[in-house]
This record gives sequence, structure tokens and C-alpha cells, in this order.
Amino acid sequence: MSALFAPYTLRSLTFPNRVWMPPMCQYSAATSGPETGVADDWHFAHYAARAAGGAGLVIVEATAVSPEGRISPADLGIWNDTQVEGLRRITGFLRSQGTVPGIQLGHAGRKASTDQPWKGGGPVGADQGGWQPVAPSPVPFAAGEHVPDELTVAQIQDIVGQFADGARRALDAGFQVAEIHGAHGYLVGEFLSPHSNHRTDEYGGSFENRTRFALEVVDAVRAVWPDELPLFFRISATDWLDEGGWTADDTVRFAPLLKEHGVDLLDVSTGGNAAGARIPVGPGYQVPFAARVKAGTELAVAAVGLITEVEQAEKILANGEADAVLLGRELLRNPSWARHAARTLGADVHVPQQYHRSV
Repeated sequence: MSALFAPYTLRSLTFPNRVWMPPMCQYSAATSGPETGVADDWHFAHYAARAAGGAGLVIVEATAVSPEGRISPADLGIWNDTQVEGLRRITGFLRSQGTVPGIQLGHAGRKASTDQPWKGGGPVGADQGGWQPVAPSPVPFAAGEHVPDELTVAQIQDIVGQFADGARRALDAGFQVAEIHGAHGYLVGEFLSPHSNHRTDEYGGSFENRTRFALEVVDAVRAVWPDELPLFFRISATDWLDEGGWTADDTVRFAPLLKEHGVDLLDVSTGGNAAGARIPVGPGYQVPFAARVKAGTELAVAAVGLITEVEQAEKILANGEADAVLLGRELLRNPSWARHAARTLGADVHVPQQYHRSV
């Protein structure tokens, strides 16, 4: 049996295969009025195509737990019930195709209030629908970008509550997997790394203090997320800095704590927190970090990062380097990659009746 198309179970939820779609922002929601942050026809068509294409799990893009938590004014949100309705339409279709619907709950922190990437991605002000970002410390991500306000302890606790509220709404919207966004230099990851966290209180300094906020968010989400459904955590396993940043050793040390607090799988990415970091990008360049966590801990892991070829994905799983693979760019290029992979490997995958001619 193909490892890529073997079912996989976490808690009481079984994924039909290990071809998973990671969260990838579309920056396409309404930016003002009652439809702000609401999933529209673009989002439905985008996610539905990957479900029809056979993906075992589709994780909806980083969805902000508060208006200030958006990366851009055009991000999806989950801070009100109107937003739930748009997401419910997506989850209903995904489940009808046998695909597990997941959602990434996020807060952009100091990387908030920026423009859509195809408009340059630079900081936007109030005149363009922007706002003042917040962060662990008043340190901008890069020169010329917003200098964030340092969060007070009371504000930190408010955000923890916003993650819990977002998880409640995600459940109401029909999602079966919740993922906490702790990667790519956004708020949770900013607290983890000494590169971005210069605090001297109980949320900064030591490893225990810098991981406190992340674990509080995990606890708050796990408290409202059903015991029978899995919780993921996405992490940047390294800042790719020679010194002064979050490291692979930190990730291996942190993984058992996440498991202890109720996380079921670590979605292992890298980078995004240091603007000048040198990242050796190449095929499968992040897989060794997932493999190290899997070998050194008891936490399940998913690998991501320029996984494009069928044989490459199969080998990662067959070698025990990860429990699942997440294909980003490749699923943007080919929504039916899973069907192609199944044919290549002689495996079975869901095919909609309307597409039976393609089998």
C-alpha cells in the first residue's frame, strides 16, 4: 500500500490520505462593511477545487481572531458570526467530498496592516483601511515597516480569549481540525523568538517565559475544542539566524510541551521572523526539521516546503520522516495533484462522480 494514500487517524478523526493542503492566504475578502473578512465565491471555488481533486485535508488560510489580527485588510476573519456563515458553506462542500476541513487561527502581530502582495505588501495606514499593529515588543519586522505597540499583560490575555472564541466559531462553522498559527513571524511566533521578543516580564526572557503565551493559547483553544477532534500547531522550526533567534533545538524542546497541552500534530515550517535571514531554499528543504521532531519526540508531524513530486512525497512518508505532507505551491498549480499521485502509485483516491471520465 502507498504510504501517501494510507488513511491516518488522530483522536477519533480519520484522514482518507496524507496529501494535505496547507493554509495559504488569498487576501481576497471584503475590506469594509458587514462583509469584512467574510469568505466569498473565490474562497469557495478555491477550496472546493482541492477537495474535488482528492486532498485528504484542506486547511483554510490564516483566519484572524480579531480585526487587528489580520495580515492585510483583505484577510479572512472569524471574530463574528457573519463570518461563520461564509465558512460553513466551504466546510459543507469539503465534507461532502470526503475531505477533512481544517482552519488556521491566527494573529499577525507586528506583521499586520500590510497591503495585498500583488500591490507590494507594504504597510498601510488608516487612510487605506489599516491600523496600528501590536507585538511582544516595539520592534518592527523590517526597516520602514510599522513599529508595533508593546502588548500589556491585559491585552495578551484578551488575545488568548480571542483565540478561544475563534475556535468556538470554527467548530460552529463545521471545521474538524483547528490549527494555531505559531509560524512565519506572526504574533505567537514573535513571542517564541528572542529575535522579536525583548520583554522582561513573565512573557519574555527565558524559554519558559517566551513559550508561555503560545501554551496559554493552546490551553484556551483545547478547552473549547472537542476532545475527539485534533488540534494542530504550525511552527517555524528555525529563524535561520546564526544567533539570537528561535532554533531547531528549541523546536524539539517545545514539541513535548505542546503534546502535553493537547496538540496532536506539529505542522513544521521555517523562517518568516527575521527579514534578513538567509534561507537555503530547495526541494524538500524543510523536511529535515520535521524529521528531527518526529525522531526526537512523540508528537506527530507534517512536512512542508517545496514538496512537488509524487515519488518525493511518497519517500518522505515511507522513510518515516513525517506522518503527512502539505503541498502548497503544487496544489495551487494543480488542484488535482492527489488524483495524479494516486494513478502514479496505483492507489485509490476519491473522484467525484462528475469526473469519472478522468479515472
